[in-house]
Amino acid sequence: MPTTQAPTNWAGNITFSAARLHHPDSVDELRRIVSSADRVRVLGTGHSFNRIADTEGDLVNLDRLPHRVEIDPGKGTATIAAGMRYAHVAQALHAEGFALANLASLPHITVAGACATATHGSGSDQRCLAAAVAGLEIVGPDGELTRFGRDEDRDRLNGAVVGLGGLGVVTAMTLDIEPTFDVAQWVWTGLPLDRLDDSFEEIFGAAYSVSVFTDWRSGEGVVWLKCRTDLPDPPEPGQSWLGARPANRHHHPVPAMPPLHCTEQLGAPGPWHERLPHFRPDFTPSNGDELQSELLLPRESASAAFAALRGLGDRIAPVVQVSEVRTVAADELWLSPAYGRDSVAFHFTWVPDHDAVIEVVAAMEEALLPLGARPHWGKLTTAAPERILASYDRAGDFARLLAEQDPAGKFRNAYLEGYFPTG
Repeated sequence: MPTTQAPTNWAGNITFSAARLHHPDSVDELRRIVSSADRVRVLGTGHSFNRIADTEGDLVNLDRLPHRVEIDPGKGTATIAAGMRYAHVAQALHAEGFALANLASLPHITVAGACATATHGSGSDQRCLAAAVAGLEIVGPDGELTRFGRDEDRDRLNGAVVGLGGLGVVTAMTLDIEPTFDVAQWVWTGLPLDRLDDSFEEIFGAAYSVSVFTDWRSGEGVVWLKCRTDLPDPPEPGQSWLGARPANRHHHPVPAMPPLHCTEQLGAPGPWHERLPHFRPDFTPSNGDELQSELLLPRESASAAFAALRGLGDRIAPVVQVSEVRTVAADELWLSPAYGRDSVAFHFTWVPDHDAVIEVVAAMEEALLPLGARPHWGKLTTAAPERILASYDRAGDFARLLAEQDPAGKFRNAYLEGYFPTG
């Protein structure tokens, strides 16, 4: 039976407007819910910070659908239940000797939700998580199942993967996989921020996955290097590097937080899924008392972006818990913020004070949007939809795909209508 108590997102800054929240326990039940509803949106783990999942109609959570991980070693793919969390998918793949190329910092999020918003991990040669999708199974507005596949129509799949929930309810996804691998994680502290500019390629090319944490005012950063043990070694462990010092204890991305919930550091090797995320799946990384925003820019704009953010450091630091800089490789997904360009991503975890935070977000966007910044679809932004879409060459194609797949607008909401208005 559906529940009527108003759910909130993970951070608690959004209370959803839905009349009902459903937890179907089979795809057939889900199809019946969709076909009989006037408006439907899907709610995953609630790790979005805006109203992308909101609706005044029916919310559907796929957390009770049966888990499914079907590996095809010959094709190098695995078909999974889309509502599964990355932690569960990763554990199942690793048990069979396989891996995903990349993971986000949180393994707690659902695969479908992460891909629908182009969420990413880190690595100059690693694309966003959605770029691993080779096929989708979607429940459409009439309750019928539709498939998008790379073999059938690669370009159409590229339009559907980052779908913002507008094409239907994704029930299954086929993902590219590879043989399992081990990772060792090292931390360096006290990196002079000037090095982000003059040693950009050395820093972000130093490991398979690299994150730099800072507050933009202190003049220093902390570097996390996640190094595949089957690839060349990172900077010499135990030695200073670019002015940074090797850590002799575990760290949390937020300086004031204890590192209990973080993945193993200090160079101890372990399976890919236990090192690529920042946080362990068996712990909640924080209590949700935060807001988040993120901007992705062309990598060639990194130097100008560093200068702009340091210039805003006195405004950023009082309301930021931590800012993270990562790199992401270009992809072909129509609505990915890394579409068509190698990117540098600036992520911000803010204090839970919306009015104070949104003023700073607006100032940052005024500085960074002219440099080509694209906001993350699931996080806070002040930019007008038309300004955001102006940087997406395939936005018009996506609008047509929406109209084709959902002509009556069953999966639309105010968020989606703001970007792709009907008619």
